[in-house]
Amino acid sequence: MERSMVYRDRLVGFWRAFKEDRFGIVGIALLVIFGFIAVFGPLLASYDPTEPGRRLQDLMAPPSGQHLLGTDNLGRDLLSRVLYGARVSMIVGITAAAISIILGTLIGVVSGYYGGIFGELLMRFTDVFLVLPFIPLVIILAALFGRSLLNIIVVLGVTSWPATARIIRSEALSLKERPFVERARAIGSGDLHIIRHHILPNVMPLAMANAILTISVAILSESTLSFIGLGDPTMISWGNILSAAYSSNAMTVGAWWFVIPPGLAIALLALGFAFLGHALDEVMNPKLRRQ
Repeated sequence: MERSMVYRDRLVGFWRAFKEDRFGIVGIALLVIFGFIAVFGPLLASYDPTEPGRRLQDLMAPPSGQHLLGTDNLGRDLLSRVLYGARVSMIVGITAAAISIILGTLIGVVSGYYGGIFGELLMRFTDVFLVLPFIPLVIILAALFGRSLLNIIVVLGVTSWPATARIIRSEALSLKERPFVERARAIGSGDLHIIRHHILPNVMPLAMANAILTISVAILSESTLSFIGLGDPTMISWGNILSAAYSSNAMTVGAWWFVIPPGLAIALLALGFAFLGHALDEVMNPKLRRQ
């Protein structure tokens, strides 16, 4: 009962601090909108996003009462394709970030808590990934493993964990010297017990705040891969739409509706996660709130 009261008080305090951050509120609003689109997009779409136009005038037709965002180079309804593309971006971003956070938290906690030669080896392994250029590495791995959505998620997840590992290691190094950890050791608690009950609960808020920011990177990276032709050709994504717009010279012929809606969707979704991550970082770090 007392523990539930403590959790409730912490949650109330968290919300009071969070709602004072305007960026966080804007971020939540954007994510709610895009989450709704991702879940109900197929129901909101008026056309089959894969059905091509049947007439020549249907190709890259401007916005009208029939097609609110116009059509693409094959005469497909762009509003329907943008609505369907939200689901791919959300899935890729959240799943890739989950893989990244699990790997980064595990490596960071183990390296920081145990230290020694083993911890140093883990950090040197992390440094190798940190010095490699992220986008070229992702492109090479995506080209090697194939153009499926699952491969893209795995590639993004296993290449974006080093920064998280570094942050979590620093926190674990600090936590293991705290008095409550020393008391746990004094009463005979083992390393696994200390990690599970004292280290992980204290690093998870930091890991979650970093995960939100990682989602933005994953969404932008998936769009980049799709734009250059390394995305899943069977899935409708915003990057694929932009790739088709580029290959058909949409901006050259003045078909702005082929470029702006998917580009704006990518920017707003990434911005929503970035705003939320920034707000969480300030709420969980009192030093930032005082600045």
